[in-house]
Amino acid sequence: MSRVMIIGAGGVGNVTARKCAKDTVNFDSIVLASRTLARCEEIARKTGGRIIPEKVDASNSKDVARLIERYKPDIVINTALPYHDLPIMDACLETGTHYIDTANYEPPDEPNFCYQWQWNYHD
Repeated sequence: MSRVMIIGAGGVGNVTARKCAKDTVNFDSIVLASRTLARCEEIARKTGGRIIPEKVDASNSKDVARLIERYKPDIVINTALPYHDLPIMDACLETGTHYIDTANYEPPDEPNFCYQWQWNYHD
């Protein structure tokens, strides 16, 4: 069994947390952390209390590292916004924690990804 910390409680984080909560064989501890504690608490309630909700500033690597040190997850799954990648990765490197990223880095003030293809999909 392993301990997992999911950072980000948006659409991807919600699904990731619910899938992990259903897997009682592989995950015995699941922490869901986001800037919006209420969202984490709502997801935790919907999974029967298998998830520990926490608040974290994902843009602050020291804040993320403190949370990692508190719960000692085997792995951190980053489902936060792309510009949080580097601070979360830094916290994982600092604490020696395995890391999975679901996005690619974008500077906060210069998004490079264009949604035009998705917007035009049905046109």
